[in-house]
Amino acid sequence: MHAFVHKPDLPTLLLIDDDMVSREVMATVLTMTGYLMHTAASGAASLELLDGGGCAPAVILMDAQMPGLNGVPLIKELRARTKARVVAISASRASDEVLAASDGFLLKPFGAEAIRRILEGGPHEADATEPMDLEPGMDPNAPVVNPETLAQLREMMPETAVKEIYTAIVADLYKRIEALEAAITRNDDTEVRRIGHSIKGGCGMAGAMQAARLGAMLQAGALEQDHNGRNQLDNSNAMLSELRTAAHNLESMLNQEFPA
Repeated sequence: MHAFVHKPDLPTLLLIDDDMVSREVMATVLTMTGYLMHTAASGAASLELLDGGGCAPAVILMDAQMPGLNGVPLIKELRARTKARVVAISASRASDEVLAASDGFLLKPFGAEAIRRILEGGPHEADATEPMDLEPGMDPNAPVVNPETLAQLREMMPETAVKEIYTAIVADLYKRIEALEAAITRNDDTEVRRIGHSIKGGCGMAGAMQAARLGAMLQAGALEQDHNGRNQLDNSNAMLSELRTAAHNLESMLNQEFPA
């Protein structure tokens, strides 16, 4: 039987991440591993938590790319309030300034083992994962979910908790698709890339490989007109269709793996 057992020898963690899916997946995995967790959805919220005295972390995991207070200014505010180690996290490489100001860096997706290594004096910067293949088009043969990630989640938590994670990811992904469609209509490339970054990070943490790959493509600017002059609207419609397919595939996996 799975049960949460706080391990006193593990440091208390504060996780700061504006992306709900990434935050919930990381918090669930780390809590089930034995860490005592606090979470905040923004830099400002994390400072309020620390100022309130209800949180005394030994380590802070801080998303390197958030709206509002973020990056080096946030690190400075955190250091003014606590002696906790500050580890930057991101779905893409952090800036040199953030890397220099922080005590470590973890590239999403990562698991509890990566955190353990960096807390035990491992490399300042976590080993980078293999770069994603960003060739146009979704590979229909790619697994919907990384089987190793799914097995690890099932090993460390109850089936109901794993189901809740993927249910939240599916719901969030459909919301991201709606927001992406609106951003494309406005021709807002910055927002398209931001949405792609969020999809890549959140889906990547749960091993949702098809959606994470498409998120990486969006973050990299896959909707821009290519050197062959391919129409951007055609690219946009194709990407939206592929994201909807990835979301549908993930929902089908959820129903198959966790029948009601």
